[in-house]
Amino acid sequence: MGAGTEPDGSSRSDEEWERFLRESVAGAADAPKEPSARAREAAKRLRAEPDRDPEGRRGYTPARPRRRKGWYVVGLLASLALLVVALAPGRVVDLFAGADSSPSTAETARPAKAPPAEAARRPTMNEPFRGSPAASWASGAAGITVPKAEAVGWMSAAEVERALARSRDFLVAAGLDSGVLRGERPDKAIALINPHQKDVQDLLATAFRTPSEKSDPLLLFSRFQPSRTRLVGDVVKTRGRLTYKEGERGALQVTADVTFVYPATSADASGDEIVRTIVRRELVMSWDDPGKVITEPGTFSIVSYKYDMTNGGCGAPTGYFTPPFGTDRRADEAGTEVDPYDRSAPVGRGESTGDGCKRATRS
Repeated sequence: MGAGTEPDGSSRSDEEWERFLRESVAGAADAPKEPSARAREAAKRLRAEPDRDPEGRRGYTPARPRRRKGWYVVGLLASLALLVVALAPGRVVDLFAGADSSPSTAETARPAKAPPAEAARRPTMNEPFRGSPAASWASGAAGITVPKAEAVGWMSAAEVERALARSRDFLVAAGLDSGVLRGERPDKAIALINPHQKDVQDLLATAFRTPSEKSDPLLLFSRFQPSRTRLVGDVVKTRGRLTYKEGERGALQVTADVTFVYPATSADASGDEIVRTIVRRELVMSWDDPGKVITEPGTFSIVSYKYDMTNGGCGAPTGYFTPPFGTDRRADEAGTEVDPYDRSAPVGRGESTGDGCKRATRS
């Protein structure tokens, strides 16, 4: 151990210690006091942490108070919120308009009012639903709500679940199948209809051959003539639901109420005009007890069918929807005004009412 060095690491000179001892014996008030090892360690830590405040809090720097950073974050978030409102006002309105207008909320009951108005925006080939409430709706089968299955009449809960799934399969095959939309015969959908139901089978036998007001494929199926009309993209927007109850003779009676939105353009590709054909269908299906009604397994009987349609043509039945393009649109401007997106009222058009064209207040 070197001269003048203490075991705890002090490095005072011999002269300083001699003076210290003399003054200590004399009781000098200003005699230097050797700091303890603990005190020296604490001082060392303080020198290594210059950002401590007098109360020992880490990271506090008076020259850069934390509140400034907090206000900066608040200001940034506020600016982003204003940008969202400016770019997509319709979406912000949807957030406060209730469940009926929320794309993530399935329709489980008839809404109390029509969806809110959208900003007037022209549809494009890339965004064919722009400016329409359907822009926030689900696509295809996802927009058709199927309720939880419970035992009804002659069916167990599992059998009801299968019947509900097949009921939705019919809607998909009749109104969403790409081949059927291009004018093909809806064989998959027809296969789900009870082949022993004579009135419906008579309709099907003549509807595709000689369409008329009472025997028109459009009463049950959505079809466009490919030589005249081309659908824009692969997406059809839908919103609606299935409900069920016990029907006659213990049958499971399923009611479908669904709106389909089809964006279409002219097949000659001469322009970029887009017309949205909007069809709302109500179909009541009876899944009958085979012990009481003549039927085939996996098929249903049709109790009733209704539909409302806008932008689908007003002329004599052809078996196809005929969206009006260009100058033809003026011919479709006559007729009763309806909001085709308003699902708060029952479907108006029956299978034999023939109440003429309806003009959409918005498309």
